[in-house]
Amino acid sequence: MKKILLYFMSATALLLGFTSCGDDDCFSESIYDTSVQAVDPNSATAEFDQWIYENFTKPYNVEIQYKFNLPASDYDFQLTPAAYDKSQLLTYFMKYLFYDVYTKYAGEEFMKQYSPRIYHYIGSSGYSPNTGTEILGLASGGVKITLYNINEMKSYAPGISYSGEDIFTLNQKVFHTMHHEFSHIMHQTKTYPITFGQVTSGSYDPIDWHERDSVESHRLGYVTHYASSASYEDFVETLSCIITDDDYRWMMRLINACANGWRDGDKDGVIQLVSDLGIDMDKTGAHWNNFKVFTEKEYNSETGAYDIETNRIVLDDHRSTEKVINKTYTGYVNQYQYTELKSFSSFREFLNWVSIKSDDGVSGINALLKKISIATNWHKERWGLDTYVLRQEVRDRQDHLDDFLSTVTIFPLK
Repeated sequence: MKKILLYFMSATALLLGFTSCGDDDCFSESIYDTSVQAVDPNSATAEFDQWIYENFTKPYNVEIQYKFNLPASDYDFQLTPAAYDKSQLLTYFMKYLFYDVYTKYAGEEFMKQYSPRIYHYIGSSGYSPNTGTEILGLASGGVKITLYNINEMKSYAPGISYSGEDIFTLNQKVFHTMHHEFSHIMHQTKTYPITFGQVTSGSYDPIDWHERDSVESHRLGYVTHYASSASYEDFVETLSCIITDDDYRWMMRLINACANGWRDGDKDGVIQLVSDLGIDMDKTGAHWNNFKVFTEKEYNSETGAYDIETNRIVLDDHRSTEKVINKTYTGYVNQYQYTELKSFSSFREFLNWVSIKSDDGVSGINALLKKISIATNWHKERWGLDTYVLRQEVRDRQDHLDDFLSTVTIFPLK
C-alpha cells in the first residue's frame, strides 16, 4: 500500500504545479525513486505477489494481505496465519467468483470505485467461547475486509476436483462473508430503505440473537439467526443468502417460515421466489419432495414432563438433540419431544397443506417475502444489479470450477 499511496501523492504534486505555473517547463522529475519495482523479485513469494499486482493492485488499487499482519489482527482471539497455497487459491477464487461477476454486470468502473482497498487473510476462526459464536469476516470503514477460516478451504493440486460439498463449504465460510461485507460497503454508500427494518422491527435482538435456532429465526421472518441481530445485518444477510445459499438451504428456510401458516397471497409469493432463485421445485430425489414435520414440546424440569408447548412445527432435519438436566431422576434428558405431524411427498403438497391465518404468529413468510422484495429492488434501483442474475452467474461459474482450477498456478515458495 505504501507504493500506491506514493502514486497519489505524486499526482497531487503535479496538479498543484500545473495550477501555479501554467507552464510545462515548470514540471520537474519526480522526487521519488520511480525505478523501484512494485514487487521484490528476490522475495520467496515474488511470483504470487506479481500476480496480485497485475490482477488486483493495478486495476483496483487493492492490497491483499495474505501474510500474517499482527498489528491488523484482533488481539481478542488466538489466530493463526493463512496457509500460502490456500491464500493463493482464495485470491484466484475471489477474482473469478466475485470481482469478475460484479464487473460483468455493473461495468468496469464499479469495482474500481467501490471495492475495499485491503483484504486481510486469517487462517483460523475468530471464535468466542463466551457466546459460542464465530466471526467469519469483518468490514472496517468500507476500506478493509478481514476474512477468517482460510485454512479450512480444500487444498488444490492437479487432478483434485471440487465437489458440491466443497463448494458449499466455500460459500458458507468465505463467499457468503464476502457478499455480506461488500453489501455493507454498498449500503453505507447508498443507504437502504428504512421500510426494510420496519417489517420485523419488534423482534431484532442485538444481545441474544445467537440463542435463536434456524426454526425460530425463519418463523420470525429472518434468513439466518444472525440476521435477527440488527436491521443492517438483516439487510446484507438477505442479499448474501440469495447470491450464495444453495437450493437445499433455501427450501428448508421456506418450509420453516411457512409451516405455522401464512397470510392470504403468500403462496403465490413463495412460488415466485422459488422460481426467481432458479430452484426446480419438482426436482426428483430432492429432499424437499420427501420430508416430515413434527410438533414440538419442551421438557419442564419442575414437573418432569414434556408439558411446555412451543407451538412450533419442526422439520426432521431441525430436531434438536440438546440435553438438559432431569432434576427428578438426576441425569440428562432430551430438551424437546417431537411428535410426527405429517409427511410430504412433495413441496407442492406442503404448500397446499399450509393454512391461511391472519395472526402475527404466522407472519414469518410474509415478512421474509417483503424484505427480500425491498432488498432486491434496492440492488436494482440504486445499483442496476439483479440479485437473482448474480446468483445464477455465481452458480454457473461454480459448476465449472474444476475447469477454472485447471488454468491456475499455485506458486511454490522460492
